[in-house]
Amino acid sequence: MAVPRYTMPHGLSALVTGSSRGLGLLMAECLVRRGCRVTLLARDTDELVRAAHWMRERTGRRVGLVPCDVRDEDAVTDAMRRTAEASGGLDVVIANAGVIQVAPAEIAGNRAFRDASATIFEGALNTSLAALPYLRRSPVGGRLGLVGSVGGLLSVPHMVPYSCAKAAVRALGEGLRAETAGSAVSVTTVHPGLMRTGSHLQAEFGGQAEAEYAWFSALAGAPLLSMDAERAARRIVRAVERRRPRLVLTPAARLASLAHGVAPDLTTR
Repeated sequence: MAVPRYTMPHGLSALVTGSSRGLGLLMAECLVRRGCRVTLLARDTDELVRAAHWMRERTGRRVGLVPCDVRDEDAVTDAMRRTAEASGGLDVVIANAGVIQVAPAEIAGNRAFRDASATIFEGALNTSLAALPYLRRSPVGGRLGLVGSVGGLLSVPHMVPYSCAKAAVRALGEGLRAETAGSAVSVTTVHPGLMRTGSHLQAEFGGQAEAEYAWFSALAGAPLLSMDAERAARRIVRAVERRRPRLVLTPAARLASLAHGVAPDLTTR
């Protein structure tokens, strides 16, 4: 039987940012199981080492590790160069690094907006621009994945810095998709809804912190509203593999996105 054209060949070089834990690590595992030579990139060296041990236990495979802060343009450029040199190029890059702050916008303040933009948007931007030259040289056609959020499709109260940064990622993905059209490079932007990744344990809470934690953790763990993280990771990697331009995950996120497009004032209220 003919192999579908979207199937990734065995042995591709892949890099995932924000992959020392959570969704990023699970996407990296999916890529490993597809036969990719995977490099994990994150800020915390100790977390990267733990992630590598976890991956070895789960898959029996070793992964490359690159400590790097995606907010630092020069560091990201150097990380891409070193990864490409060590792996013989780059074929798949997924920008996933992020931060979540939960608080009313006035309490979160300007610093929260700057931090969210630096990590989420500028991190995706630095990753994309540093990766594209290598993805263009991929013999199988490079694949770039950007992890946005339903919060980038409609702004979520008490998560406005996060929503603003994710909206910028959406614009970046759509623009790069248009600019690479006709080339061998594909750009996939993914907008997950709530996922059971344990993100409430890593989020930053402000204002009435206990109350903010209570609603966020309750929604993030609700089976009817949130999605199993491993299933989400498989769906995202498959979308990048098949070169889909856009993926919105969870029925609730798709419904919210549709409702916002049809009746934005009502949806916001």
